[in-house]
Amino acid sequence: MIRQLIVSYVLLVAVALTAFTVPVAFTLTSQLRGDTEESVRREATTMSLMLAQGDPASREALDRLATAYADRTPGTVAVLPKSAADTTTARWGDGALRVTVPAIRDDETVGAVRVTYPTSDLTARLWRIWAFSAVLAAGVLAVAAGLGALLARRLTRPLRRLSDMASKFSDGDLSARSPVTGPPETRRLARTLNSVTERLDTLIDSQRIFVADASHQLRTPLTALRLSLDNIADGVEDDSVREDVDQATAEVIRMSRLVNGLLMLARAEAKVPAAETLPLRELLENRLAVWRPAAEERGVTIAQEGELSDRSHVLASPGHLDQVLDNVLSNALEVSPDDSTITVRVTVRAHEVVLSVLDQGPGMSDTEKSRAFDRFWRGQGLTGHSGSGLGLAIVKQLLTDDGGTVTLEDAPGGGLCVAVGLRSAAQRSGG
Repeated sequence: MIRQLIVSYVLLVAVALTAFTVPVAFTLTSQLRGDTEESVRREATTMSLMLAQGDPASREALDRLATAYADRTPGTVAVLPKSAADTTTARWGDGALRVTVPAIRDDETVGAVRVTYPTSDLTARLWRIWAFSAVLAAGVLAVAAGLGALLARRLTRPLRRLSDMASKFSDGDLSARSPVTGPPETRRLARTLNSVTERLDTLIDSQRIFVADASHQLRTPLTALRLSLDNIADGVEDDSVREDVDQATAEVIRMSRLVNGLLMLARAEAKVPAAETLPLRELLENRLAVWRPAAEERGVTIAQEGELSDRSHVLASPGHLDQVLDNVLSNALEVSPDDSTITVRVTVRAHEVVLSVLDQGPGMSDTEKSRAFDRFWRGQGLTGHSGSGLGLAIVKQLLTDDGGTVTLEDAPGGGLCVAVGLRSAAQRSGG
């Protein structure tokens, strides 16, 4: 928009400048040519009157005047016979102006005087006039472009602020607001957008509070229900009844996971704390140490590829990366067959550290990958639909808040690769 405003302003100035300078240049050119022709014609007329006198004194005076004219100007004078001209003529061409004036005595042409005036100097002056006009026009256009840029930026500043606010809002920053400045139209729009964002922020906060409170309140009765089912199972000897109780217990456990996932997601969507510099090596080793015993129970090996130094640090909010690794490793372990391997590959780049978790499970189709980050969507694991469907949604929310990324790819040889991109602390220190 700024470019369009500048171009429009410069075009308007160019049209106005052309409408003014071109006629002025043509007028100056015509006037200069007219003055030159009038001067040469006047000299030729004077000398023709001397030639018309016919006496020796007049002829001598004509010779002196022609010599003087040739000395003080680049022009030359020639006396022609009476057949050379009957009327006064002025011709431009071949680099010279030729003015011929007949000498008339007693209504009879007795000769003619022709003054030839070279026009090279005149042409140079005319070119200087046009060059000056062109330079003046270019200078005015340059100034107009500069003023147009300043004016365009000033006019569009409120719109750019509104655009910045909308961009922050689309990135999840619900606290973004736009200053109410500029023309009445943009001020009205800014107030409307600020009101809408405040309303949405209030509604989303209310939703988060509701989900967090509901999830928190549901955890206690679910825990009590599970304990009751465990007590019932201990006192039941009938296999069919025990099977029903175990099935109910499994559903309660699944419900507990769902409630815990909702509570975790509500916390993840809350106000994001400032990112801190965290030691990635120590954090990764702690999480792998937590998950290796659970993997060993099923004969699954968790291997690490790529080394991290003690100076390898990433930017993340406290607790976020722990939850990300827990969810990704939990999903990988759930779909991994017995006696398989989960590989955690570390790739250090210029401003990013990528943690890739590769399993040997069934993997995902392209359609499943496109939906994997949707809430409550559950993939097809080894034993059917399992989990709450919130794990990857939580992972993406946490990483987005920290400026990281997560992508799903096919693992070499089959399975799924979850690539987690983390901002390196060197990005902050290096500017």
